[in-house]
Amino acid sequence: MRSDQQYVIKMLKTARGQIDGLIKMVEDDRYCIDIAHQIMAVQAVLRKVSKEVLHGHLNHCVKEAFTAGAAQEKIDEVMAVIDQLLKG
Repeated sequence: MRSDQQYVIKMLKTARGQIDGLIKMVEDDRYCIDIAHQIMAVQAVLRKVSKEVLHGHLNHCVKEAFTAGAAQEKIDEVMAVIDQLLKG
């Protein structure tokens, strides 16, 4: 992976902590809206991680593929990810 690995790890650990908190909230039968807000917070962190990973991919892997003359495969990969992002 060519993105900022330390940032990605930090953010994933943050998401893991938030998910642990979510589990506790559900176990404690907390207010549904509070749980929904926490779910959205986790989703926001994961979107940031996804953005960082994709930026790293474009700036390194895709750029290298263009230089090596193997761009189409990388373009197809990125398009598939974009298609998935737009579904959600």
